[in-house]
Amino acid sequence: MSSDKPEEEAAPEAAPAELETSAETPAPPDDGPLTPEQLVDLKARAAKADDHWERLLRTTADFENLKKRAVRDRQDAVRYANESLFTKLIPVLDNFDAALAAASAAPGGAADSLRVGIQMIHAQLRGALADAGLEEVHATGQAFDPNFHEAVSHQDSTEVPDGHVLQQLRKGYKLRDRLVRPATVIVARNPAGAGSADASQTDAAK
Repeated sequence: MSSDKPEEEAAPEAAPAELETSAETPAPPDDGPLTPEQLVDLKARAAKADDHWERLLRTTADFENLKKRAVRDRQDAVRYANESLFTKLIPVLDNFDAALAAASAAPGGAADSLRVGIQMIHAQLRGALADAGLEEVHATGQAFDPNFHEAVSHQDSTEVPDGHVLQQLRKGYKLRDRLVRPATVIVARNPAGAGSADASQTDAAK
């Protein structure tokens, strides 16, 4: 019985050790006002962060534009992949046109047979090229457009408006919306004084 009492009295001795340990741990310092040097450093860091953010936005925008341009270039490469082939085949169409004109001018049944054969081949070739996207540029009677027409001369005319195509010398072609070869044309030019001469004739008739 007497031996159990000292053990019960020894238990409270652990409390002072815990107090001593907590006393040794320093309390966190209170947040005080920033010094001028700290404010300057903080502003510099904020400015650098803003600059990095702006650079990131610009880089992202440039990357998106680059992706769009790459997609567009790839689509154009597919759409116009046969442009060089068409450039070589267009003179063949020119020769067919010339052969058809010569056959039409020649008399006799043999010329008729030749003309029919050439027409069939010509139509077949034109159809194949049209299916691939080749289109003829129609110039005769149209207003002169330097984007699609190549003028070799001007000629006075009262039948065609000034600045319009009077005659097409060589056909033009485009691959979808891209010009492959401009049409070679003669542009109409109204004679100077034609309007005044017509007016004088009208007055004389009155």
